[in-house]
Amino acid sequence: MRKVIGAAFLSLDGVIQAPGGPTEDPTGGFEYGGWLAPMFDPAVGEAIDGLFSRPFDLLLGRRTYDIFAAYWPHAGDEQKEIRDPFNRCTKYVLTGSDQPLGWENSQRIESMDALAEIKRGNGPDLVIQGSSTLYPQLLAAGLIDRLTLMIFPVVLGKGKRLFGEGTPGTSMTMVEQKVTPSGAVIATYEPSGPVKTQAITEPAQNTDEARRQDAMADGSW
Repeated sequence: MRKVIGAAFLSLDGVIQAPGGPTEDPTGGFEYGGWLAPMFDPAVGEAIDGLFSRPFDLLLGRRTYDIFAAYWPHAGDEQKEIRDPFNRCTKYVLTGSDQPLGWENSQRIESMDALAEIKRGNGPDLVIQGSSTLYPQLLAAGLIDRLTLMIFPVVLGKGKRLFGEGTPGTSMTMVEQKVTPSGAVIATYEPSGPVKTQAITEPAQNTDEARRQDAMADGSW
């Protein structure tokens, strides 16, 4: 069975949008495109190389696919170590659009059920790049096997977030971690079941707490 491995650059406040450059994705008035480059260091590069050191296919949302398809087939030889594997691998694009997929070796998939069938088959692991809209769906369907987050010391305040609307509650177990010289935290997680809850202390039993509970119940708190 193949694994689905997520890999994302994100800010401290969870923004994933346009790390690569100002023209990558300015939608929604996002003004910080290219926020990653000033904090990129060799250790981050090594982590990225590790993701793609083994055979892989790509799993992409439609907008990330469009960004990649407009860039990587035209990249110069100085980027051939990424360009060539990206061009050769199969690009699985989760989309309901019927717009053509012009990048070589691209394949449309239209549902989580279709992705689950691909995952059950033979082949290399599926690596997600960008594609924030995929994560709520993948977590809900139980299709994420591993998640590597490269968290950089910057707060962006707005922008598309990794875990957007519709993300289900999920517990994670950290399996690897590293802090780079630029202050990036590279942490790898695997899902470990539903969220567990427990009171840290015994609930307060007094009239002030009773009034607070009543106010929460009637919406006045």
